[in-house]
Parts: sequence; C-alpha cells; structure tokens
Amino acid sequence: MIDRRQFGGGMAALAFLGLARRGEAQGQASAPALTYRSEVPGYGELVPDPLGLFDLPAGFRYSIVSRTGEPMDDGYLTPGRFDGMACFPLPRGRVALVRNHEHRITERALGPTGGLERLEQKLRGEAVYGRDLEGNVLAGGTSTVIYDLRRGRRESQYLSLAGTLYNCAGGATPWGSWLSCEETVIGRDRAGQEHGWVFEVPARQRGLAAPLPLRGLGRFKHEAAAVDPGTGIVYLTEDEDDGLFYRFIPEVRGQLARGGRLQALALRDRPGADTRNWSDAWFAKGGSVEVHWIDLAETDNPAGDLRLRGRAAGAAVFARGEGVHWGSNALYFCCTSGGAARIGQIMRLDPASNRLQLFVESTDGLLLDYADNLTVTPWGHLIVCEDKQGQRINYLRAVTPGGRIYTLARLTAPTELAGVCFAPDKETMFVNAHVPGATLAVTGPWRRFRGR
Repeated sequence: MIDRRQFGGGMAALAFLGLARRGEAQGQASAPALTYRSEVPGYGELVPDPLGLFDLPAGFRYSIVSRTGEPMDDGYLTPGRFDGMACFPLPRGRVALVRNHEHRITERALGPTGGLERLEQKLRGEAVYGRDLEGNVLAGGTSTVIYDLRRGRRESQYLSLAGTLYNCAGGATPWGSWLSCEETVIGRDRAGQEHGWVFEVPARQRGLAAPLPLRGLGRFKHEAAAVDPGTGIVYLTEDEDDGLFYRFIPEVRGQLARGGRLQALALRDRPGADTRNWSDAWFAKGGSVEVHWIDLAETDNPAGDLRLRGRAAGAAVFARGEGVHWGSNALYFCCTSGGAARIGQIMRLDPASNRLQLFVESTDGLLLDYADNLTVTPWGHLIVCEDKQGQRINYLRAVTPGGRIYTLARLTAPTELAGVCFAPDKETMFVNAHVPGATLAVTGPWRRFRGR
C-alpha cells in the first residue's frame, strides 16, 4: 500500500507534490525514449516532459489541478485512487469536475479522513452510505473540484459522496449529474451494507449528495455508464472476464430512482455469443451484427450470478467492459482484455439500427494496450486511457472516426490513466493519474491534428 504522504522519488514525485507545478513539451530530454506507435501522425511525436511526469506533443502543456492528500475546503483531505471523472459547465467560465475514488474496504487512511480521528468523527455525522463492521465510514466515494477555465486554476474542492466502495468509473447525465459506479459486490458479511450499486451525484450541489443507491440499475461489478441524451436510457458496462453489456430503461426520464427495466444485450443470430475473440475469432474488425435486448430478473443479484443468468438467457459476453461514452448518435465502449491478443477491443453500438460493430481490436501493444476509460472529443475522436497490468507505463491513445489509432500522451509514473474528459470550451482536457492521485488539465493546439 502506498502511503498518501509518500509519493516515491524522482521528478515525477516532485511534480505530484507541487514543487513543479507546470510542464510544457519543449524538447528537453529527461528520460530515455519509450517505444510507441501511431497509425496516423495525430499531433506529432511525444516530447519528454522536463518535469518527468507527462509527455505530450510539442505545443501542449499541462498543469496539476488537484493532488491526493491536499486539504479540501470542507476540512477533509483529498482522497486517493483517482478514477472516473466528468466535467460539467458552471456560470462565469467555471466547471465542476466530479471525480471517483476507487478505495477498498481497508483503505481508510487513503480516504477523506486520512485515518485521523477528528475527521473520522466528523464524517460519521454526515450523510454517508456504508460503514465497515467496526462502524467506520467506508473510504470510497467522490470529490468535486470547481475549476476556473479563464484563469486556469482551481477555485475549490470538496467531498461529494461518502461511504461507498471501489468507485471506479461512471458517467455524466444530460441533466447535470454524475453516476458513480461501485465495482464490487461485497455484502453484509464484510460491510454493513450491500455494495455493487450506482449512486447519483448532482454536479452543482455543494457538499455531500444523498447516498441513495439506484437499485433499478442492478447490483454487479459496475464499471461505467452513459446516457442516451434523446431517450434517457442508461447503458452500463461490467468489469468481469465474462461480463454483460446492460441498458436501463427508466420509468421516468431523468428520474432514475423511480425504477425501470434492466436488460442485457444479445446478438440476434448468436444466443450467448462470445464477442471476446479469445478462442474463436469470429467477430471481424469493422464487422457488425444485429442486437436485441433481454429483460433480466432479480437484478438486486443476491447470489452474485446476474451475468450467468443473463448469458443462459442468451445475452452476449464481453471481456472486461470498461469505459463507455455517447458520441455521434452511437455508444463506444472498451473491453480491456478483449481480442485474440487479449489487449483490448472497442465496440460501437448504434441504438437506432440495433447494430454492434467491432470498431477496434488491438493486435499491437505499442498501438493500444488495455483500453480502459474513454471519452469522445468535441470533434468526434475517441481518447482512451490505458490500464496495463503490473502498473507499467501507460498512454493516452486516440482513435479517429475511421478507426485509426494515434498516441496523444504518456504518463511516466507507473500507474494507470483514468477519467479523461473535455471542458465545454473544447480547449481543456482533464485526466487523472490513479495513484497516488493527481488531476491534470491539458491545453494545446487541438486544431493542429494531422491524418484521418
């Protein structure tokens, strides 16, 4: 376990600690070149960061918005394990970044109290969801950062959801809230409450959101969520080797707590299909198949077998469903270990035509290795966070509308990237380093893209 106050050595540690607050790609070599590939030029070669943290193409720069362990405006400490995140517009050129913290049941010292008794007592009096068997508030949840785009600086930050676990990814809603997903099905035998739910966090609310589990969205190892802005239907991924892809049809659009129907995706002519291409690579890149949806029962999943029952009813399986995002009238979602090489697939689902396409399947780890969180840029490209096993060097990859991959950035610290999202100004991209935890703001010549 990494102590929140021990960030390791080297220039990357200095950058995290704020002794070096800003970096720009200027051609000053600070580390040996690392090998990567691109199918189109994109924004050009990566230039080693003089601060040794985040390599970007020439002309791009980043600043550190927030770091693990900093005191927040509500008196708590900024939790660690930064993960999924979304950006919401606010008045006067500001935005709200609602950010997940993927803490385990044993990680109180990395949570908002830092393990300090005075903060533990304070948090026990707040609106929180769950506690451990000793009565301590669980360390997972979300924090919200208010950022001034005009001045390029943080205005405030505070805790916005508490008492949850393994808050991995999630998704933004069109009505201005963040869906924070628990990637666990820990039960009452290990915690005071059942976990494995989705929670809704209003982006504009100051302080803690009501910790209400959205039970209609099911209980399973939730990863991410995306909402169709036209229908209000919520699409959900599951981080299992044999996970399903779900959709939730709400009784009332925008009021998810009022319930609805949970369904799983199935292929029209292949009941129980395996899309992973692990042993039978039948799903060709660029190919598409017709889908339909299967109603699910007992979605509160007391036996932890929802995906197994779904597949028995004909649902398709996917290799570790991760990030999902809505863009250009279609959904894109990552399957981290999918494909014959088991290093990543990206699926494209068109709800209007009920067609599923294998948009990307990586066969080369130097192009794309373990696709995780993703976003759709304002100009229609995908930006994908890597999460390689063993905490190796991870990249931000990008994909053109034609399915061509290029490399956008490299995190030289050995941890995953997560939570990539764009501000409404279309000029600022935010992304998280997972451990020890830092949120970066990236700006640069986005219109300079080369290649198709």
